[in-house]
Amino acid sequence: MSKNIRKHSSQNSQEMHMLAIKTLKTTEGILISITKAHPQWKHLVSAVDHRVDRALAILRPQAIAEHRALLASLGWPPPLFALNSLDSDARTANQVANPLLTMQVDLKVQYSENFLALCNLQELQRQRKARQLEGHDREVALRQSLWVIEELVNPLSLASQRHFSKWVDKPEFIFTLVYKITRDYVDSMDELLQPLVDEAKLLGYSCREEWISAMVTSLTTYLAKEIFPSYISQLDEESVIGIQSSARISWLHLIDLTIAFDKRIKSLVEHSGILLSFDDDIMQKISSLSVFCDRPDWLDLWAEIELGDALGKLKPDIQDENNWRKKVEGVVLSSYTDDHKSPLISNAFLRHLASVIDRCRSLPSVILRSKFLRFAGVPIIRNFFDSILIRCQEAEGLTALTDDDAVIKVTISVNAAHYFESVLKEWSEDVFFLEMGMDEDDKTELESNSNSYGELLPESSRRVIFDDEIKKLEEFRTEWVEKISLVILRGFDSHSRDYVKNKRQWQKGEEGWTVSKTLIEALDYLQSKMSVVEVSLNDRDFVGVWRSLAAGIDRLIFNGILISNVKFHNSGVERFGSDLEVLFGVFGAWCLRPEGFFPKSSEGLKLLKMDENRVQECMGGGKRWLKENGIRRLSVTEAEKILKNRVFRS
Repeated sequence: MSKNIRKHSSQNSQEMHMLAIKTLKTTEGILISITKAHPQWKHLVSAVDHRVDRALAILRPQAIAEHRALLASLGWPPPLFALNSLDSDARTANQVANPLLTMQVDLKVQYSENFLALCNLQELQRQRKARQLEGHDREVALRQSLWVIEELVNPLSLASQRHFSKWVDKPEFIFTLVYKITRDYVDSMDELLQPLVDEAKLLGYSCREEWISAMVTSLTTYLAKEIFPSYISQLDEESVIGIQSSARISWLHLIDLTIAFDKRIKSLVEHSGILLSFDDDIMQKISSLSVFCDRPDWLDLWAEIELGDALGKLKPDIQDENNWRKKVEGVVLSSYTDDHKSPLISNAFLRHLASVIDRCRSLPSVILRSKFLRFAGVPIIRNFFDSILIRCQEAEGLTALTDDDAVIKVTISVNAAHYFESVLKEWSEDVFFLEMGMDEDDKTELESNSNSYGELLPESSRRVIFDDEIKKLEEFRTEWVEKISLVILRGFDSHSRDYVKNKRQWQKGEEGWTVSKTLIEALDYLQSKMSVVEVSLNDRDFVGVWRSLAAGIDRLIFNGILISNVKFHNSGVERFGSDLEVLFGVFGAWCLRPEGFFPKSSEGLKLLKMDENRVQECMGGGKRWLKENGIRRLSVTEAEKILKNRVFRS
């Protein structure tokens, strides 16, 4: 009898709540129409709002209390069974039944009515806020979690935390239990509750998504209040002692568990049939790493630990000379087909950088990902840069790069830089990096550089996160390629000094020789050095070496011979032409028209080969005559200086 009395009492109370909600919704409809038709009546609307707020302040707690009592009578929350066997993937036959799916017909009707009443009340609140915030940014204020889902999650969360407190040192149990609960009851959200939410006309809500989000939020709250502070206190204790190993390992293990949990939750959402874009707002709702959103200092700490762990593992790799001698076989981390001839050390750095990037991907917002990558990823690149720079400086300091071993040591570092740079450029084309490309300072600078029509700079001018590091690597390669070229050029200059200074040799031929004897030693030196560089340096940078060297030798010959008041007789011109032909032959191994890379020497020889009549034409023709006759790299003054030293008598 008492049971029937409680039942009738509950029904009467529920009917009263529904009537009150219906009346308030009617009132809200009238207020909306008045606000639109008579905006000047704001004091009247405010007075009515005040009375409605008082009514809602009484109605909502009563409705929620009644809903909680009904859930308790249904047996919610269900017992957290099988805690001694936390295999979340095992679906055992003796699982506790879901109270939401085993309700009797009369209880199901009662629960549905109560559920609808609470949904209608929330929709009423949403309508009121929408009206009151008209003209303001309402998106954040209007978006609230479903009250009915919160009422399901809160008691489950409280029951779970009794077990969580025992597992501070075994967080894997915490993540496993939360995932198990989330997965086991998620289907009932679609089957039973979603139709009721649709009936209540709560637009934009998915019960499945709300359930997953609420469960993750409860976990994140516990992590923020209990787990992370505990681990940070361990780190602080170890920092006082001076030993920082076990606490850091525990921290990284906790992060591993968090990332793994988020991946499983994301998979749970993806396999639900819900088409989600996984933008930052959604990611923050379903990611336990959102704990870092409100604690940027914890993110800094994580980045510091992650960086320290990576650099600690890289230290023995850097010191192992085999990692500098042995080359990367095949292209592992890049789709580029060039033979970079890169040492293994570059792959070691890239593997650790890729690991940091992979962990960074799990963070639920672009700002967090960008900050983490700048704090934990970019320093790895800088450490790599410092390592190759130190080795080059050591090689230069010992022998000024005159020794083949020193040159090879530099080429290895250049190869490593080239491969690293290529991989970074390829990675930077990914949307993941493009979206975090510019920090606020970059954006401000771009906006300030917008033209008067409000157009931003072209896409190609926008920066990505690795731009500064890529630029440093490019400059490093350019600098040391130039140094290699300069060292070889100086050696060539030294070995060809007698050849350049001997001005009388151009007045007569040298019988029996196709090349001047004093040039042979310089050519041997050139071929010897270039063969070493060609074998050890990657193809792209080797092109830079020989082109720079060709330009230097061209200047050397032009300044030292052609415009140094040397008298060229016919036999001397022939001899000079033979010497250049042999020199061009050395560079012909790397290009089809080597004379094109010796523009001044080639054009100087062309002038010397002209007959006396054409020389006179040139002397009087000026710049126009030079262009018409294919002399484009020499000025009129230079051409005249060469031709004045041309002697046509034998």
